[in-house]
Amino acid sequence: MALHVYVIVAGYTVASSILVIINKVAVLLFPYPAALTMLQYMCSVLFVSIKAAAQPKADGGVKGILGDSQWFSWGVFRAFFPAALTYFICIFTNTKILQYANVETFIVFRCSTPILVAICDSFFTGRQWPSLPAFASLGVIFFGALTYMATDSAFTVRAYSWALAYLIVITFDMIYIKHVVMHIGLPTWGLVYYNNLMAFLLSPPVLYGMGEFQAVVAQGSEAWWLQLPSILLSCLFGVAISYFGFACRQALSPTAFTVLGVMNKLITVLVNITIWDKHASVTGVVSLLVCIVGGVFYERAVKKEKECQNKESKGEKGSTPI
Repeated sequence: MALHVYVIVAGYTVASSILVIINKVAVLLFPYPAALTMLQYMCSVLFVSIKAAAQPKADGGVKGILGDSQWFSWGVFRAFFPAALTYFICIFTNTKILQYANVETFIVFRCSTPILVAICDSFFTGRQWPSLPAFASLGVIFFGALTYMATDSAFTVRAYSWALAYLIVITFDMIYIKHVVMHIGLPTWGLVYYNNLMAFLLSPPVLYGMGEFQAVVAQGSEAWWLQLPSILLSCLFGVAISYFGFACRQALSPTAFTVLGVMNKLITVLVNITIWDKHASVTGVVSLLVCIVGGVFYERAVKKEKECQNKESKGEKGSTPI
């Protein structure tokens, strides 16, 4: 991989692993997941807009994504809307899991996605099926997930219902957004802008429908001052995950991106165990580590497979007819 790919992978790893903990803290202090995600979307849109206004001619600025001084295009909006809707549902179900379950429950369902994404990746994007070692590694991830669920003392139907919805939506998200990224022709900051703008516009109906708007308005000033630091930190990391997430999607395959999301959760587990007691049992944590180990072996299997393909390709090019 090129150096810039390692940089965006590192950025995504830090943002993704830490944001889970920040969002868990934020949703405990500010128990309004729809309002929290709406604020994150708004901050991302404002950040990109300010960046574009400050550097109107810079490559990747909002003004530059349309080739002129326009800030918005209905054509791009319509093309991007299904991806933004999927992203909106994915983030919302993600936050609901964190509201009703511990961090490890979210991570274990996140760890279960690679095997589903690998299958869908092969069916819908034309990629080759994973090799036997790669599939075995995905099986290890899935086994760890099943073991965790069997030993989860904090199991609740409500939490696992949201987790199942998240699992379905994020599998579709990993495949479909990769398709959008490859074909819509926007740079990374343009993708961040449109994705968060549409998600922000989708938020108010959910906010009103869940009664969060009235509850947020009714809060006293003391509650706001207590919640503000975690909300601001959540919004800051929300901007980071938006940028690095799209950058990684552009550079990696859907399955590789999904497995990366599994592997970086090791940092999340370590931080979560260190800072408080709101985590799984020893058996649950071990099961989760099994999932992450499966992710490591999957990456090595795919890397070895690519090296073999490259050697075969070079051998074919270098051979001479007899």
